[in-house]
Amino acid sequence: MTALLALEGVERVFGGVRAVDGASFEVRPGEVHGLIGPNGAGKTTIINLVSGLLQPTGGAVHVGGQPIRGLAPHRIAALGVARTFQNIRLFPELSARDNVIVGEHLRRKESLPARLLGLPPAREAEQRVRERAEALLARVGLEDRMRERVKNLSYGEQRRVEIARALAAEPKLLLLDEPTAGMNPVEVEAVAALIAKVAAEGHSVLLVEHNVRLVMDVCHVITVLNFGKVIAEGPPAKVAEDPAVITAYLGGPA
Repeated sequence: MTALLALEGVERVFGGVRAVDGASFEVRPGEVHGLIGPNGAGKTTIINLVSGLLQPTGGAVHVGGQPIRGLAPHRIAALGVARTFQNIRLFPELSARDNVIVGEHLRRKESLPARLLGLPPAREAEQRVRERAEALLARVGLEDRMRERVKNLSYGEQRRVEIARALAAEPKLLLLDEPTAGMNPVEVEAVAALIAKVAAEGHSVLLVEHNVRLVMDVCHVITVLNFGKVIAEGPPAKVAEDPAVITAYLGGPA
């Protein structure tokens, strides 16, 4: 099966620091692929490289077999890549529903003049967009909060709005950067179920997450980074027993 995402010897240097050092791995269709490692291992840098916020210093990144090096973030998004952020990036004065509607922009087909003039096709499209945003918010457990301004939502609720906004683009590849940060155990369990369902529907997920139990429960494959290098990769059970992984997390033998 052809990989949806492929990194080949990817490097990213900041001054004299190699944040990513020759990283190679693949994410296949319908797969939840975990990317874990200690703080500073280079996980978020890889998410930024895949989404186009950063450009690699060396190596290659392919999405659907197409090289994306040099492409702007909106060009990469148009290839079917959506993401969340480690630090939440929402519009605080807008409602949860309106924030999710923003994520629909790549799917909108009606022209700007038709929307400004309020022509019937545009009005019908607006109604469909609102209904879809409401359905996505219900999917992440926020059906009772969809009209609330985002600034009034809890941190965990804002995280779920961001996931709904990413799903609004109907991505082939969903990049989740610490999606359960600030959530309570019940919320974490709900997000785990959502990630599993998204993958079952045929989407691929690259998951950066510090909640190791969540990663072990939902991921098909895990790649472990340390100081920008891939030190282990494989099914969760195999990775959990890898001596290099234990040393990276615990500083020595278990």
